[in-house]
Amino acid sequence: MANTRRAACRALGALAMCAGFGALTLTTPGAYAQDKQITLGFAQVGAESAWRTANTESVKSAAADAKIKLKFSDAQQKQENQIKAIRSYIAQKVDVIAFSPVVESGWEPVLREAKAAKIPVILTDRNIDVKDTSLYVTMIGSDFLEEGRRGGKWLADHYKDSKGPVNIAELQGTVGSAPANDRHAGLIEVIKSDPKFKIIASQSGDFTLAGGKQVMEAFIKSYGNKINVVYAHNDDMALGAIQAMEEAGMHPGKDVVVVSFDATKGGFEAMAAGKMNVDVECSPLLGPQLMSAVKDVVAGKPLPKRILTEETVFPMSVAAQTLPTRKY
Repeated sequence: MANTRRAACRALGALAMCAGFGALTLTTPGAYAQDKQITLGFAQVGAESAWRTANTESVKSAAADAKIKLKFSDAQQKQENQIKAIRSYIAQKVDVIAFSPVVESGWEPVLREAKAAKIPVILTDRNIDVKDTSLYVTMIGSDFLEEGRRGGKWLADHYKDSKGPVNIAELQGTVGSAPANDRHAGLIEVIKSDPKFKIIASQSGDFTLAGGKQVMEAFIKSYGNKINVVYAHNDDMALGAIQAMEEAGMHPGKDVVVVSFDATKGGFEAMAAGKMNVDVECSPLLGPQLMSAVKDVVAGKPLPKRILTEETVFPMSVAAQTLPTRKY
């Protein structure tokens, strides 16, 4: 009888030990997956502006804070370079791909490759034009169309008591890019019903200071003092235009109203100096939101198709007091 009890105890002990090992075997993979470092492949547009530099710094800093391994590439404002980078990330089997698209179109083939590899894609800053929206999980960034409307509404209010004409010289961003398309469309949406507003010149300065200056010099040669407003799609081009106007003996901010976008420190400095009239905010500090979205998508959590950043409009009157608080 004693022998029987001892045998039973040994059997139960073995069973308990097996059960213990079984539990360990089942939980270990889950724990490993939870502790595994996430790898993010990020294909940046380039370094064309102070805004973009701040955006890159935000992404790199946030990745380090979130302990996410970041593979970073600079496309130098060329779509083919971004596509190569994305294909490289697919080959490296990263966990998530994120990119800020140079232009809106031409992404479906490479994004289908990412989808086939089961690698989720997140868009930052700029949107894309695709028929199959399942090719990306979410887009994090600004509403460029609303930004354009805000710039247009400021102009409409500024000239509400004027009979006109109000001649606008438009410095567009990179041709085919979402901010260039939408900031133009937003302006048109607001001013089209008021005949005193007329866009007399519109050309791309490619979001660069040098490009903005070069295009503005050409506008001045063609139209001179007929220009009442410079509507620049970003601060770098606006600052280049301001240089061109000053070299031509014009007084930006006084003789010519300057409307710009981004609200960078450079823009605020120009407003504080009385050379720029209004700056519509577009925050580049998207890194923390991106890393949060990366973690959520890896964890299988649902995300909204659009994650917007909160932004406002800064007139010249608040520039001096607000400038010290600007982070970019």
